[in-house]
Amino acid sequence: MIQPVNPYLLLTPGPLSTTATVKEVMLRDWCTWDRDYNNIVQQIRAELVALATPATGYTAVLMQGSGTFSVEATLTSAIPATGKLLVLANGAYGDRMGEIARRIGLAVRIESFGEISPVDPDRVRRILTEDPDISHVAVVHCETTTGMLNPVAAIGAVVKDFDKTYIVDAMSSFGGIAIDINALRADFLISSANKCIQGVPGFGFVVARTKVLKGCEGNARSLSLDLYDQWRTMEEGGGKWRFTSPTHVVRAFAQALEELQQEGLDNRCKRYLANQRYLVEGMRKLGFATLLPDLLQSPIITSFHSPAAADYSFNAFYQALKQHGFVIYPGKVTVADTFRIGNIGDVYPGDIDQLLVAVENSYPLARRNSGHV
Repeated sequence: MIQPVNPYLLLTPGPLSTTATVKEVMLRDWCTWDRDYNNIVQQIRAELVALATPATGYTAVLMQGSGTFSVEATLTSAIPATGKLLVLANGAYGDRMGEIARRIGLAVRIESFGEISPVDPDRVRRILTEDPDISHVAVVHCETTTGMLNPVAAIGAVVKDFDKTYIVDAMSSFGGIAIDINALRADFLISSANKCIQGVPGFGFVVARTKVLKGCEGNARSLSLDLYDQWRTMEEGGGKWRFTSPTHVVRAFAQALEELQQEGLDNRCKRYLANQRYLVEGMRKLGFATLLPDLLQSPIITSFHSPAAADYSFNAFYQALKQHGFVIYPGKVTVADTFRIGNIGDVYPGDIDQLLVAVENSYPLARRNSGHV
C-alpha cells in the first residue's frame, strides 16, 4: 500500500491535514451509477443530519465544489425574486455572502459590525423592525477572517421573532463545535468536507429544514447551483448526483465521518480547544499578542498581531516555518497587520508544542532573511 508522505502540517482552517486512513480510501475508483456508491452518499446525508440535530424534519444535500459553492447554491435557491436578504457581516466571509447576493441580483442589505466585534442581536432586532421587506437573514458562525465566534443562537431567536428564514454559514465550525440546527432555529446550515470533519476538498453540504427546502423549487438563478434540484435528484435517485460526483472525495468523507464518530464530537471539540489553548499560551510567552480577546475566540483559528519590528516579513516567517514542517495563514483583516494559525484537522497538542519550538527558531531566521538586515 502506498504510504502518504507529508512535508508539512497544515495549520489552516481548511484544507487541513487529514489522517492516512482518509487518504488511503481514495485509492479505489467508484462508479456513480452503482448502488454501492450511492448508498455511501445516502449514509453520509443521514449522518450529517444526525450530527446537526436530534430533531426530525431536516435533510441534507451535497453540492460539488468548495464551501463557497454551497453558500452560493443556498443563497441563489432559498431566496425568491420577491425576497430580500440581510447579511450580518463582520469579516471577509460575511462580506463574500453580500457579494454573492449582489452578483446574482438579489435585493440585499449588508450590515457591517466591523472586523473585531461580534454581531449584536439587539442591532439585528432594530434592523428587522425598521426594514420589514427583509425575508432572509444570513450570518457566519465562525468568521475565520479573525477566528471570532458569532452568537448564532441569540441571533436566531431574534430572526424567528420576526418569522424570517435563517441561514447560518458554519463552514469552519460544524463538526468541531457542537451545533444543533434546531436549537439555533436555523433553516439552512452550510459547511464543507475539508473542515472540522477532516475530509478532503471537493464538495460542500447543506443541512436544511425539509419543509423550507421544498418551498425553494423554481427559485434558483443557476442550473448547476440549484440546491432544490440537487436535493430532489438525491431523494428520487437514492443518492445520485445531478452532475459528475466527486467520488473519491465522497468516499474519503465517509471515512472521515467514521473517524469523527470513533473520536466523538465532544472529544474532538476538547482536542481543538486544547490545541488552541496551548497555542495561545505558548505564543504569548514568545511575545505574540492575539487580535481578539479570549471571550470572542473560537477554537478553530487564531489571529496574531505581526511583530512590530521593521525587519519582520510575513513571507520570510512563513518560509522559515515551512522549512520546519508547518504551514500557517496570512492575515485577512484590514484594521491590523496579522497572521493566522489554525489548529483543526489531524493535529494534536504535541504538534502545537513542536510548532512553538519552530516559531521560536523561525522568527530570528525570518528577520535575517527579510531583506532589511
